[in-house]
Amino acid sequence: MNWKQNPYVRLMRLDKPVGNFLLLWPTLWALWLAGDGNPDPFIVLVFVMGVFLMRAAGCVINDYADRKVDGKVKRTANRPLATGELNERQALILFFSLVITSFFLVLTLNWQTIALSVAALFLAALYPFMKRYTHLPQVFLGAAFGWAIPMAYMAQTESIPVAGWLLFVANICWVMAYDTMYAMVDRDDDLKVGIKSTAILFGKLDRFWIGMFQFLFLNILYWIGLSYQLGNHYFLGLVIATGLAVYHQILIYRRQRDDCFKAFLHNNALGAIIFVGLVFDYSLAA
Repeated sequence: MNWKQNPYVRLMRLDKPVGNFLLLWPTLWALWLAGDGNPDPFIVLVFVMGVFLMRAAGCVINDYADRKVDGKVKRTANRPLATGELNERQALILFFSLVITSFFLVLTLNWQTIALSVAALFLAALYPFMKRYTHLPQVFLGAAFGWAIPMAYMAQTESIPVAGWLLFVANICWVMAYDTMYAMVDRDDDLKVGIKSTAILFGKLDRFWIGMFQFLFLNILYWIGLSYQLGNHYFLGLVIATGLAVYHQILIYRRQRDDCFKAFLHNNALGAIIFVGLVFDYSLAA
């Protein structure tokens, strides 16, 4: 059997690494900013490993929450819990195994970061169930994906400055943009099964609100660059990222499934460009 066909691999989305990177890039932004361009290598290693473990855990609990509706949605019909390849007990055992492993990693850091990790677990477990109660589950996803930002600052400096919290808000705006693109892919199916999302909430104004969140995200990053007195390489990265955001608007213009999904996936490049600009800026200024 091809390893990508293994049901546990698919349940953890190890065959679809883009989600790992969408979580990883903001974490690395925070580590580089908090570490003034030279973060502690051990802390970086702990956070990178934690990103992959917690993203996998988040995918498992998401599929557990959606196990009774995934079979009715075209994109998710072949997920292991929807097809019966794995059962609920196996999914929960895997979820808690990943969470416990992540917690052991966090125990190598300071007590403040350990305390913050409790909120990270709460957000990761809460998000999948919000799709039943609110049209804004993307806000919870953004908080879950972004909680590594205050944790990174706390691990590196034992404090969280205003810029750190602003970076957290910027990440929520970014997630609101790209996960609404993602939700546009499933909008018709979600309406049938009763799943809520920003794509449904925004309706015909979906592209407008995606643009607004992109604008807020990039402008907060611009302000952060000024506050840290970053240089041309960082701001060049933001210019390129802005161009990519415009490209995403072009992709989603006709609201076609495949194009919306392509725009979502392409946000990986946007996050990477910002990180590369940040690394170059600190490296060449040294």
